[in-house]
Amino acid sequence: MGKIFDISTVFSSIPKLLRFLPQSLFITVVSMIVGLILGLLFALVRTKKIPVLDKVVVFFVSFIRGTPLIVQLYMTYYVIPMILKYINLKRGTSYSIKNVPDLLFVFITFGLNEAAYNSEIIRSALQSVQKGQIEAAESLGMNYFQVLRRVILPQAAVVAIPPLGNALIGLLKGTSLAFVAGVIEMTAAGKIISGSNFRFFEVYLALAIIYWALTILIEHAVRVLEKSSSIPAQADGNVKRGMTSGFFPGNPS
Repeated sequence: MGKIFDISTVFSSIPKLLRFLPQSLFITVVSMIVGLILGLLFALVRTKKIPVLDKVVVFFVSFIRGTPLIVQLYMTYYVIPMILKYINLKRGTSYSIKNVPDLLFVFITFGLNEAAYNSEIIRSALQSVQKGQIEAAESLGMNYFQVLRRVILPQAAVVAIPPLGNALIGLLKGTSLAFVAGVIEMTAAGKIISGSNFRFFEVYLALAIIYWALTILIEHAVRVLEKSSSIPAQADGNVKRGMTSGFFPGNPS
């Protein structure tokens, strides 16, 4: 019958699973970068209430946040072949799904999903900046992009770091669904390893330990980043006093 639980299998499975860690981290980093860039753009559209685009972004964010990630991944997996088929019919080309890397499905799905959630985080952070500071910057002759870069984004980043850190943790754990698109990352590797030795609990326990350790590392990094980017109360008071006396950091004059 063998052992009911073999602790040695847990430890021996960890190095095997870690071989696929770079793939999981690669998906996480690329998707997060895409999510941050698009999330900022969506947040700016919402904040400035740009006609038409504002409604489109609201619909997109609502749809993404209201549907499971795995469903979105399946939709991407079937939508891209449909688009290629449509292009082939219209232009007489011969594009094939075989020429599309599996990672592309993952990047598109995870990037758009992260963008929807990040946009709400960033929008809330942007709105947390006091209007008086924005008006003070505008009174110095700064245009919107200068105000955004010098005043709004630095302060909004401090507010957004903790929830964005949580989003990053969720994204890392969400990479376990990448196997749906045929991408072999840690969770898919765990399925393969456990299927070969039939030690499902031990292998998945090893996988859980790895994700847990990565989550702790990210949490620590976020706390350090949050602490280093926080503005001390005294310094913040000096900035405000400086603004009321006519001084403002980055004065273009």
